[in-house]
Amino acid sequence: MIRRLLWLAGALVLALAAPVQAFAASEPKTDPTKEFLLEPWIEIPKIGPIDLSITKAVFYLILSTAILLVGTLLVVRHLRLHPKKLQAFVELVYDFSETQIGRASLPAKTYTTWFPYLATLFLFIWINNMISYLPLPVDTEHKIGGWLPTPSFYATTSNLSVTLALTLVTFFASHYVGIKYNGTRAYFASWFPPISGPIRILIVPLEILSQFLRLVSLSVRLFANMLAGHLLVLMCVSLIIIIGNVFVAAASVPVAVFFYCFELVLVANLQAFIFALLSGIYIGTAAEPHH
Repeated sequence: MIRRLLWLAGALVLALAAPVQAFAASEPKTDPTKEFLLEPWIEIPKIGPIDLSITKAVFYLILSTAILLVGTLLVVRHLRLHPKKLQAFVELVYDFSETQIGRASLPAKTYTTWFPYLATLFLFIWINNMISYLPLPVDTEHKIGGWLPTPSFYATTSNLSVTLALTLVTFFASHYVGIKYNGTRAYFASWFPPISGPIRILIVPLEILSQFLRLVSLSVRLFANMLAGHLLVLMCVSLIIIIGNVFVAAASVPVAVFFYCFELVLVANLQAFIFALLSGIYIGTAAEPHH
């Protein structure tokens, strides 16, 4: 076990000590922020303002979806009374999603309908976060031998468009649930506290604004945390090229390894959990308004 951990640590240090630009860049300077620019791999004609071109963000979304679907099918088709590692892991994730997300946020009357959504949301974001720390050959700007894309780190959840799209699903779902279980008039009336007088003129706009600020609280939190984490790692390893001295790696690589492990172990898992839990809270409170 210790030997495996040492091998993994060594591979991680090598991956971080050799930034993608070091494989092919002829200039001594580098810009880690370019890793987040999305150039189309396969251009598709626009439909009005909608651009459906395939980028590395789309590739990561397809990859995470494939992992989620294939993993689920493998478990479902090979269920055992005494589970093997994959089934045991999936059962552990299911129990966690049920107790810590579903039961903790949804009232009983909405649990059966909306728990599958929350569990899927949690797994989808979690898989996207986890694979974003794997160095995959997705950097087409710098190529090895002129044809092979160099390894790079990228998180689709560091793209605001992705996190906002997921947030919009939760946003509209919560209002749908609120109207379904309370009726249109009663649900929107529940947004405002039962007060009268001049103070109501101030409270009403604030309550309406708070509903739309949920879009920010969900999407920006996930986006900012993942973007900051990847930038920290990339900037640490890019110092080797920016300063132009390989001995800088003695200081920058250990710091990069620390941030990498911190983001992988804590931030990637925590942000997926928070996003799914808040989604459940918004849906649950809409079904049973507190006012």
